[in-house]
Amino acid sequence: MKDKKVLNISSEVVPYLPQSNQAINSFKIPKNINDHGGQTRIFMPRYGMINERRHQLHEVIRLSGMNLVINDVDMPLIIKVASIPKERMQVYFIDNDEYFKRRASLRDDNQKLFSDNDERMIFFTKGVIETVKKLNWSPDIIHLHGWFTCLFPLYLKTYYKDEPIFSNSKIVTSVYAKDFDKVVSRNLHDKVAFDNIPLELISHLKNASFENLIKMSIEYSDGYAIADSETPKSIQDQLLDYSIPGLSFEDSQKEDAFVKFYSTNII
Repeated sequence: MKDKKVLNISSEVVPYLPQSNQAINSFKIPKNINDHGGQTRIFMPRYGMINERRHQLHEVIRLSGMNLVINDVDMPLIIKVASIPKERMQVYFIDNDEYFKRRASLRDDNQKLFSDNDERMIFFTKGVIETVKKLNWSPDIIHLHGWFTCLFPLYLKTYYKDEPIFSNSKIVTSVYAKDFDKVVSRNLHDKVAFDNIPLELISHLKNASFENLIKMSIEYSDGYAIADSETPKSIQDQLLDYSIPGLSFEDSQKEDAFVKFYSTNII
């Protein structure tokens, strides 16, 4: 993995959010790549409950200032960055007052998903991709964690298909436990369609369930990992239908699992 570039994208990362399985993996996997001579960068949303002073976040002016069009509305993109203490790892935060200033992540105080999570997903997707373009940092691997990142493969293969910086990037999707029922939004399909993505490619989003978001991500990925012991068996069985390499949960827990998986199966 020496000098290989791995972009990790997640909705939660320790130490900035509580230690969920996903948050721990989103730190542990890039750290392991770093330890083996790879280069890593991590992106996550800048939720309002993240203490900027404690974690020493600061805005990167040269990367901020762009407006992203979300459902026909211009939304300003703010980029902040911090370094994880004692590690040579930078974390970039996608910020926007409308979407991320609230002091919560993806759910309200009653544990109900926010109604604008569809637009937040699109904004986060575009924000990360536009920032990586500005950094002129071409990743060999893009590793996605959690359902909130499931639009990335679709947008990279369609909306951003002509971007040379991603032309050789391989996508790995980590699949975690199902953490919501019903749908993330009834309007996600139409809001993605606004970006002129062919309708035949986004039929899954008409019913934006957890299962269909995972399908959407896997269909445009180059590999996957079962990242949680509680990943539904129905989803694990469906993953076997795809002719891409996969990593079982048991294998994902082994030492240097992703270093070996990337090197042997992805690049």
